[in-house]
Amino acid sequence: MKFSYKFNNLLGTVYKKGDLIFTPDGNSVVSPVGNRLSIFDLKNDKVTTLPVESRYNYTALDLSPNGCSLIAINEEGEAHWISLISQTIVHKYRFKRKVRAVKFSPDGKHFAVCKENNVFVFIAPGPLSGEYNAFIMERVFHGAYDETTCLDWSFDSRILAVGSKDMAVKLYPLDKWSNFRIYSLGNHTDSIVGCFFEDYTYDITTISRNGQACIWECSVDPDKLVPLDKAPPRKKKKESADSDEDDIDITKAIEPTEAEIAAALEDNKEEKVDQNDKFFYKRLARHYLADEARKEDSQAVLTSAAYHKKTKILITGFSNGSFFIHELPDVSLIHSLSISNQKISSISLNSTGDWIALGCGGLGQLLVWEWQSEIYRLKQQSHSNNMSSICYSTDGQLLASGGEDGKVKLWNVHSGFCFVTFSEHSSAVTSVAFSGSKKFLVSASLDGTVRAYDLIRYRNFRTFASPRPVQFASVSVDSSGEFVAAGGQDVFEIFLWSIKTGKLLEILSGHEGPVTSVAFSPSVTSTCMASVSWDKTLRIWDAIEKGSAHETVELLSDGLCVAFKPNGQEVAVATLDGQIVIFDVKTASQLKSIEGRNDLGSGRSDTDLITAKKTLQAKAFTSLCYSADGEFLLAGGQSKNVCIYNIAESLIVKKFEVTQNRSLDAVDDFINRRKLNEFGNVALVEEREEMEGGNVTLKLPGARKGDMASRVLKPEVRIFSLQFSPTGQQWAAATTEGLLVYSLSSGLVFDPWDLQIGITPQAVKNCLRDGDNLNALTMAMKLNEAPLIQEVMENIPVKDVELIVAALSEQYVHRLLLIVSSALDSSRHLEYYLIWAQNLLTIHGPKIAPQKNMAYLLALEKSLHRKYEQISKICEFNKFTIQYVMKLGDEIAKRTKNDKDKMELDEASSEDENNDFYMESD
Repeated sequence: MKFSYKFNNLLGTVYKKGDLIFTPDGNSVVSPVGNRLSIFDLKNDKVTTLPVESRYNYTALDLSPNGCSLIAINEEGEAHWISLISQTIVHKYRFKRKVRAVKFSPDGKHFAVCKENNVFVFIAPGPLSGEYNAFIMERVFHGAYDETTCLDWSFDSRILAVGSKDMAVKLYPLDKWSNFRIYSLGNHTDSIVGCFFEDYTYDITTISRNGQACIWECSVDPDKLVPLDKAPPRKKKKESADSDEDDIDITKAIEPTEAEIAAALEDNKEEKVDQNDKFFYKRLARHYLADEARKEDSQAVLTSAAYHKKTKILITGFSNGSFFIHELPDVSLIHSLSISNQKISSISLNSTGDWIALGCGGLGQLLVWEWQSEIYRLKQQSHSNNMSSICYSTDGQLLASGGEDGKVKLWNVHSGFCFVTFSEHSSAVTSVAFSGSKKFLVSASLDGTVRAYDLIRYRNFRTFASPRPVQFASVSVDSSGEFVAAGGQDVFEIFLWSIKTGKLLEILSGHEGPVTSVAFSPSVTSTCMASVSWDKTLRIWDAIEKGSAHETVELLSDGLCVAFKPNGQEVAVATLDGQIVIFDVKTASQLKSIEGRNDLGSGRSDTDLITAKKTLQAKAFTSLCYSADGEFLLAGGQSKNVCIYNIAESLIVKKFEVTQNRSLDAVDDFINRRKLNEFGNVALVEEREEMEGGNVTLKLPGARKGDMASRVLKPEVRIFSLQFSPTGQQWAAATTEGLLVYSLSSGLVFDPWDLQIGITPQAVKNCLRDGDNLNALTMAMKLNEAPLIQEVMENIPVKDVELIVAALSEQYVHRLLLIVSSALDSSRHLEYYLIWAQNLLTIHGPKIAPQKNMAYLLALEKSLHRKYEQISKICEFNKFTIQYVMKLGDEIAKRTKNDKDKMELDEASSEDENNDFYMESD
């Protein structure tokens, strides 16, 4: 089994904080998700997360006009120049301070950055500027008296408007002009939130935090800006040659000549022209946009704004979750809508101005709204608190997540979108589980209920409750899908219900501590169930047949998690002392023991008074999962590391570090000495924005998930739940950052199988050229390179496929199933690979062992189901179009036939007339 798992996608979190931006084509929106960037493709309904990770959360983003380069700056001022073509970080630059905004010029030659009270203008690398060294500074402007907050470029990239907290907007020229230097626009009574140039003019609109919008008109047209080196020299006043009063001609002084009069008129004319070309702004109007928002909330302030220059549409978002659409320059209200009770952190408009992207950082909400038709193009929301558990469906296409906000969400693994949310629980969801038939989903919660959801109609069809209030900490469904069991957290019992009737069948007593985990055997022939508790015992039940009879296995420490092997013969238990113990289910004897505490990795929190090495002694695995073939074990817990162990050798195979985000707590092993003083850690002092008020509240003692009452939320990095995909091609982890999905990166690892000296790619192509297709296929499969195998398969004639498959030995079949399943997703030769799949399953179906090859069969089923969904949608969409075309063809055929018959009749009648004429003439 290959372990070249690479980060594939980030689900469960759609937006945290920072700028939202649309791509130049307007079909995708880029959203900062912590220290990663997600791209939501609105045209194909798919989300992808870039394989780029920062040391801190991203806050300021902007995209180049050609859409090839993205500049992203995190909250510590580290800028990343990211190529969207290769999806890699090309250059890095450290500003060493917080950056408020970044903006590319419309011509793509420069980009400006707001830092403190300064504005830095850099030359953008690329063919437009002719410069390929990144972050070459060209200009620096120091005009603001307080921190700069926003900026905008004029349409010709010659003037830069910068708003700041000093309640003024400064205009800076990129080049030196004779009639324009630096200009300041005031008249606001609060900090500036947005400033926007008009298209093809220098007119500007400025918006402040208290909702004031000022519209300014520029006195100079863009074509009248004169460069300083081309400006005409100023004329000096003529001085008389002799300054003696006795030598002055009185008649000339009183009566000037005609030449002098003409020269004076010319000078006055030039002065008037220069006065008309003087650069200044006139305020046309002032509007108060916050009046409507303050009808519902008197404390509402304007938090974000966006403007579309072509359609002159202004969008403003407020702290109470409402946003307004105005049309400039009259500032007439077009529409208003409230999306939540949290502040709108960011607003963006696409290139056509039809779609509005809205981000709410408090709820982790991302909306794309089409304002003309008033419909949502995209509506996604994260769990408002941490995820507690995840579960794959039996075919690996769906992921269910339960959160501490009481919601259960279903995610499509392929598209990355959440397509249904169940919010029936009134408290935190502790565990979720799919049924074996994928027809329903079960969740347990601290509100004392276990709920079953129908995955066809998307409704809660069963609610299971106990005779007395119980906080359920774990849940499991048996392989037949008829029974569900849940373990109590405050009542140390296990409850067993029937799915069909909803009745409580059995209450299993015996544990003397909270039941942290229960699991049914995945084997179809077994009704066994295992449970672990804080009472240092593992209990194996057969409650369906034998009731409360069970077998008790003593553990060395508190049990935290239990997981069954896919064949149901072994069970793995994670204990509080950092060990993983493997037991045989039938004999209850210990088979293996894995010491994994040192593999978890240490991490020191800001509030810890002990070292990371000492903290490691208190860490343990809290989630376990077997691989699809049952040979490896996936484990994670109170750290940032995920470990894969080989069970037979009791050794670690690979370790994954799920995040390096230092915006989370307990990521680093050491605290920077510069942050420590005689009073403690300086990092615990909160830095707040202006007018937030209140006292500084430190994190509550013992709170490891973040104190929600604190204004600065810095949760500790943890892995709450893990699970392998049934196909074995990926695994998912519910972490503090969100739901991370890791998948096998095909083609990057050379992993041959039964390789010999003479087997080379050239030898495979020689056999293929000579017509020895069977030998070419077997050699290509031993090289185990998917592109080569696919090339060989596509060169085999269709009539020979059945003979080739029949001649293959059993050891090649399951590998070929995996190749066929991947080719169905990537290749356009659908019917050809369907013939391969049909022959493989028909000829070798009875000899395929389900337990051993279940991962390959599920991968094939997943690909076939996905292809069926794609084609069925296309066929359903084109069905009526095809009917119309057929009807149109019949109608055209009828008209053609009628026209032909008419022509034949006309010809026949003309011939008769000619015959009659000749007869009469005769």
